[in-house]
Amino acid sequence: MPMTSTADKALTLKSLHEAPEILRVVNVWDAISARVVSDLPGTRAIATAGHSIAASHGHGDGEIPRGDMLAAVAEIVAATDLPVTADLDNGYDDPAETIRRAIGVGVVGANVEDRLVPLADAVARVEAIVKAAEAEGVAFQLNARTDAFVKGGDRPLDEIVDDAITRGRAFLDAGAALVFVPGVLDRDVTERLVQGLGERRLSVIGLPGALPAAEYEALGVARISYGPLPQRVALRALRDLAADLYGGGVIPEDTPALN
Repeated sequence: MPMTSTADKALTLKSLHEAPEILRVVNVWDAISARVVSDLPGTRAIATAGHSIAASHGHGDGEIPRGDMLAAVAEIVAATDLPVTADLDNGYDDPAETIRRAIGVGVVGANVEDRLVPLADAVARVEAIVKAAEAEGVAFQLNARTDAFVKGGDRPLDEIVDDAITRGRAFLDAGAALVFVPGVLDRDVTERLVQGLGERRLSVIGLPGALPAAEYEALGVARISYGPLPQRVALRALRDLAADLYGGGVIPEDTPALN
């Protein structure tokens, strides 16, 4: 039976994060990509890709206005009965209001990035999000992102890892469900992050060069997502098809009617 309650979907997503099995979410960017992924038997939840949504609307990553982002996310929520967790950049100017509006369209979790602002400011934003979600009566799954690796520059690796753990612990203490640490994380770094944050509290991204999902699962990682990569793969297929058609090719006979 399809789930209809936002509160129920939030609890489902929470249980998926806490389960021993890693939650694999293949990021989508519009209604049809959400439907295609939702129809797969292995799909347990839907995650949006902020970068991909921005690109679809002609914006650079992190440059799409909040209203346009939430409208796109609302279309994705309407296209699936599964829990939807959304990439909401840094929460915009008023993260509490952003989360209230996201919950209003049925979103039950979100990535919100710290962009390495001062830790006290980043924690205050997490606290505002958690408080807003509690006021809505939803066990909102905040996947608090730290850009310790993404914006780490040429700092020594040990310093970057320590910074990610310090910031991540502060976000968890402030009420975040998970800590998202994007970057190509090898076994050693992942073990250190899990030890520092706790089992099933770390969220990672499956970039080229990262570990397979099963290995992250064995290390105690809660969730793996793929960011803008699924859209890039889809766009490559479109580009290659177009080039083939211009060269005299034809549409393959086994093309499924997914749209």
